[in-house]
Amino acid sequence: MSRQAAKPPREEESREPDEASDTLASVVLDAALEVHRNLGPAFLENVYENALCHELSLRRVSFERQVVVPIRYKDVLVGEGRVDLVVGGLVVVELKALPALAPVHLAQALSYLKAMRLGLGLLVNFGERQLKTGCRRVVLTR
Repeated sequence: MSRQAAKPPREEESREPDEASDTLASVVLDAALEVHRNLGPAFLENVYENALCHELSLRRVSFERQVVVPIRYKDVLVGEGRVDLVVGGLVVVELKALPALAPVHLAQALSYLKAMRLGLGLLVNFGERQLKTGCRRVVLTR
């Protein structure tokens, strides 16, 4: 089959997250910016997690902390991961406090999205001098 004749990706493979997920992600990013504006880039990850959770609570956004993610292999439980935050049951948020994000952090977020069957995640690295350079939107294409 020639490249021109190749089928376009199926709808479910190329679908963007829904509006509710995008709205929640935007609220999380706004809250993270507020935290970073006040604390700067010099603390440990758990300090930022505590501060972001407080900020989300002030904004009346529902979230769960340190959510256990069962990892299955061929329908057998082989381990577990732990997601920093799940916001509104729709958005996975992985927090870091490092000089820079590495490819392994993106892979980790994608793995959590796949294991939880969610479509949108955020990687937020509070260790960056400017938070906007430390945030990544992560979309699981199905």
